[in-house]
Amino acid sequence: MSTALAVFVVQQEFSDASWKKSAPVIVNENGATIYLSANEGENLRKVQKAGRQLDNLGIASVQLSGEGWDFERQWAFANGYTDTRSKNKLQWASNAEALSQTRNIVNWTRELINLPPADIYPESLAKRVAEKLESIAPDQVSSKVIMGDDLKQEGWMGIHTVGRASKHAPCMLVLDYNPTNNADAEVDTVLIGKGITFDSGGYSLKSSEGMLAMKCDMGGAATVAGALALAVEQGLQKRVQLVLCCAENLVDGTAYKLGDVITYKNGTTVEVVNTDAEGRLVLADGLLYAGETGAKRIIDAATLTGAAQVAVGNEYNALFSVDDELANKALSTAAAQRENLWRLPLQPWHKENTPSAFADCANSRPQKGGGSGGASNAAGFLLRFAPRDGQGWLHFDIAGAYHNSANAMWATGATALGVRTIAALLND
Repeated sequence: MSTALAVFVVQQEFSDASWKKSAPVIVNENGATIYLSANEGENLRKVQKAGRQLDNLGIASVQLSGEGWDFERQWAFANGYTDTRSKNKLQWASNAEALSQTRNIVNWTRELINLPPADIYPESLAKRVAEKLESIAPDQVSSKVIMGDDLKQEGWMGIHTVGRASKHAPCMLVLDYNPTNNADAEVDTVLIGKGITFDSGGYSLKSSEGMLAMKCDMGGAATVAGALALAVEQGLQKRVQLVLCCAENLVDGTAYKLGDVITYKNGTTVEVVNTDAEGRLVLADGLLYAGETGAKRIIDAATLTGAAQVAVGNEYNALFSVDDELANKALSTAAAQRENLWRLPLQPWHKENTPSAFADCANSRPQKGGGSGGASNAAGFLLRFAPRDGQGWLHFDIAGAYHNSANAMWATGATALGVRTIAALLND
């Protein structure tokens, strides 16, 4: 006999007087029941909350049972029912192959972000991602890792500068998924991920509380890697390159300092006014690399700014682009994938919002959080390095990627919000 708790969804009025009407799920001798309303958006939130409640009750295994379980309802339940260490067992009601495929990749992404910083450092992040993609498509994936002083030799000064103070050498992973096996095939999309495997803030040192969750600062790298893995498993037939900009932002006598000036491969000079605004420094290298490929589209993801989280909360990711058509496509894709995404302002003049008297620009404003409009100003800094003046470029500031503590929707830790959206954009 199965030991899994049966979970049902029913489209009818809540009627059990022994439970509060606000309860997302009712548990009795027959199993657990989620009562749905006419509002499907609210239904999905309720289903996800029901998953959280069952996890909080210590239910280790469930079977989604009966009619009414479409793909999105099952996925919403799975998001809520996934505990921090991904130990819960879930049997699907339908669409088992597609849901299991998605859940396996999303759980891998979450686990990567949740790993302790002793286990996930620049080289190990690059290695884990390369091994995962190679295991999915061994004949279509090739990769190289540029490490340490080789970054400086090749002109990738942002990554080298940020990571040079750590005993774990900084690196850039360049992974090529080429299903055509034609070396001259055009690159459709370059994915770029911020891979700061631990962020102390550098000399602009974070507080202990602010540093505690900074193992998640490689969430952008994990998100784009997970998105590519999912897209490949779903049958991606376009050439895509993945660029992870990996470093630990630590402090020793060789660390970069306030007032330093970085000269990038394209000649742009950047004054460092905040060593805790390091993500944009490494992403600039990724954008310059993407420009060299001639790719039609460029998508980057990063846990870049606290300002984005202030603007949209931690149940949304923030989107920036000066390409309206592509931005609207991303928003409609996110809506179809039931992932919260909100566009924030970005105009060409945002490039001028981090001025410097000593260089072409600064990496931030010398004030807490980068001042007002900090997320847009960070995106404006990146726009300086985006090819074609930003046409074909999307920047995801993934405010919803990680939760410091559990809430009614998510367990503590990584969410992998954005993986489905970016995978769907690749396969579009």
